[in-house]
Amino acid sequence: MPFHKWDTLPDEVISPHYSTATGGTVTGSIIEVGRYRMAGGTGAEPHKHPNEQIIYLLRGKLRARVGDEERTVEAGEVIHVPPNVVHEVRALEDSVFLSSKNLVDGKGSSGWSAAARVDEPRATMSSKRVDEPRP
Repeated sequence: MPFHKWDTLPDEVISPHYSTATGGTVTGSIIEVGRYRMAGGTGAEPHKHPNEQIIYLLRGKLRARVGDEERTVEAGEVIHVPPNVVHEVRALEDSVFLSSKNLVDGKGSSGWSAAARVDEPRATMSSKRVDEPRP
């Protein structure tokens, strides 16, 4: 089906083994795009996957760590997660975002769920803060 409405897609917990993100996903043959939300105070534990990921924040505020860089991201900003890099996200307030991933071996967000989590202490979220001044 070539046309979709976000509000009519099934509302699913995307990666229940490590994330609270819920929403709908459109999956093609080589890419997926989802519109997801996280309630403030929830998020995604440290994890990695072979997919490259782009996250565009539509509404809210997230604290994100990709590798050893960490920052606060606000609406209109983008997070780029290279393949196999440990990352985590915490919603500082109710947030809505678009997430896009390439499919690897036909798998996207839900395909790597159980194997993706990385056991790292939560303290790593503040290991290296990189906050750039806002214009």
